[in-house]
Amino acid sequence: MTKPLLDVRGLSVAFQGRPVVHGIDFSVAVGEKLALVGESGSGKTVSALSLLRLVQGADVAGHAEFEGTDLLTLSERQLQALRGDAVSFVFQEPMTALNPLYPVGSQIAEVLQLKRGMSPAEAGREVVALLASTGIPEPERRAAAYPHQLSGGQRQRAMIAMALASQPRLLVADEPTTALDVTVRGQILDLLDRLQREHGMGVLMITHDLNLVRRFADRVAVMEQGRIVEQGKVSEVFQQPTHPYTRRLLDSRPVRDVIEPQAGATTLVQAGQLSVGYPVPIPGVRGWFRKGRFDAVRSVSFTLPRGATLGVVGESGSGKTTLAMAVLGLTPSEGELMVVGNGWSQAKAAGRDRALRRRVQVVFQDPFSSLSPRMTVEQIVGEGLSIHEPGLSSTQKRDRVVAMLREVGLLNERDDGRSWLHRYPHEFSGGQRQRLAIARALIVEPDVLVLDEPTSALDVTVQQQVLRLLQRLQRERSLSYLLITHDMDVIRAMAHEVLVMKDGRVVEAGPCDAVLSAPQQPYTQTLVAAAG
Repeated sequence: MTKPLLDVRGLSVAFQGRPVVHGIDFSVAVGEKLALVGESGSGKTVSALSLLRLVQGADVAGHAEFEGTDLLTLSERQLQALRGDAVSFVFQEPMTALNPLYPVGSQIAEVLQLKRGMSPAEAGREVVALLASTGIPEPERRAAAYPHQLSGGQRQRAMIAMALASQPRLLVADEPTTALDVTVRGQILDLLDRLQREHGMGVLMITHDLNLVRRFADRVAVMEQGRIVEQGKVSEVFQQPTHPYTRRLLDSRPVRDVIEPQAGATTLVQAGQLSVGYPVPIPGVRGWFRKGRFDAVRSVSFTLPRGATLGVVGESGSGKTTLAMAVLGLTPSEGELMVVGNGWSQAKAAGRDRALRRRVQVVFQDPFSSLSPRMTVEQIVGEGLSIHEPGLSSTQKRDRVVAMLREVGLLNERDDGRSWLHRYPHEFSGGQRQRLAIARALIVEPDVLVLDEPTSALDVTVQQQVLRLLQRLQRERSLSYLLITHDMDVIRAMAHEVLVMKDGRVVEAGPCDAVLSAPQQPYTQTLVAAAG
C-alpha cells in the first residue's frame, strides 16, 4: 500500500495534566479528503492544531508522520518552514484570522512572496487570480479592501485563497464553509476538488456539516469526547452507522414544529418599496465633486404578522443583513417601514426610539462576539431591564434574569441560578452562549425577534436544540421572527413565508412549501439544488 501523506498514531493532548484527546489514530492519503466530525468540544480542532504545535500550553504525545517525518519531533524553526507552505490552515472565523490593518490582497501577497519567492508585481497578479478562483466578484477591487469591508462569505473566501497560495500538499480546513451560503459553499468545494486533482493535495476537513461531508469527503472519522468512535468510507458510515453517537448526529437534521399564525393576525412589520443605499467614491476627477451610490436593498416589500416567521435567503452580499438592520432601525432606509405600528425616527437624538426598540430585538450569528467578554451572565441578560425598566430593584432584576434562564433551558426548576449569574461567556459552550443571547433578547418581552443566522455557528445537535427552543418560544409567546439564513434546512423547519434575495432585490416570494418545493426562478432553483 502507498504510504499515507499524514499518518497519526496514538495522538494525545492534555492541558495541565487533564487529557482532552485520548490516543486517536487516523491517516490522510495523497489526494484524499478525510472529514473529522463531532460536536463542539469533541477535540476535532485541538487534534488538528496540535499536529503543528499551534495550541498554546498543550502537552502533545504520540506520532504524526507527514511525508515520513514525525511532526511532533520537529523544532520550532522546522515547523515554521512547514506552516503555511507544505501544510496550510483555513480557520473558522476569518475576521479574527485576517489582520484588520492590512488589505486582504496584501496579506495574500505576503504569503506568495515569502513561500513562493514571487516579486511584488507577480504576487499582485496571482492575488487577483486566486481571489477570482474562489468566486469573489470584482477581485481587483476586493484585493484592495480591508477585512471589515467584505461580507462574511467574502472574508472566508479570501482566507481560503491565502491558504491555497503556497500550493500546500496538505490543507487542514477548520469549518471552511460555515460562513458561506449554499451556492458559494458548492463553489469552494468544487475549487478544492479541482486543486486536489491538479496537485495531489490531501485535505483534512474539520466540520459539523454532515451535508458537506456527504458531498465532499472520501472518508470520515467521528469524534466524541476526545476519542474517535467510528471511521470509514463516508457511504458506509452514513448508511450503516455502528456507534450510537454517529446515529445521533445523523438524526439531528432540523424538524419542522411550527403552527400557522392565526387568520387576521396583527401585522407587526410592514415594508413597502423599502430601499437602503450607501455613498461610494467615484474614481477619477468626477469623484472630487460628488459621491456615487450603492443600493444594498432595492424596493423590497413584505408583511410579517404576529406569530409568523419570515425567512430571508440569498447569497452573501444579497442584502439580507442590510434588510435586517433597516428593520431594527440601525441603518437609514427609504420607503415605507412600520414596526409594531411605528416608524423609526432615524434621528440621532438619544432615547427617541427607546420604547420601540424594546418591541424588536435581535439575536446575532456568533454569540461569542455578540456577548461582552467583560460582563457576567447576570449583567448580560439583565442589561435590557436596566434600560427599559430602571425602577426595578436589584432583587427583582435578578429574579427576572433567573426566570429567563429557566425559560431558555439553561436552568432547571431546582437550580436557583447562583452558580450561573457570576460566570462569563467564555465559560460556556456555543449552544449555551446562543441561549444566553436569546435570553438577553427576550427578557424585555419583545414582539419581534430578528434572527441573523442564529444557528450557523453551531454543530448539528445543538442547532436542533436551539431551533426547538425558538419554535417553543414562538408558540408560547406569539413571537414574530425575521429569520436571516442561508441554510435551507433551517428555513424548512422554521419559516411560514420566504423572501429570496439577489443583488438587493426580491426575486421570489411566497409560502415556504411553495417556494422550496416548486421554485419558479432560476436563482431560487440553484439555491435549492445546492442545498441538496
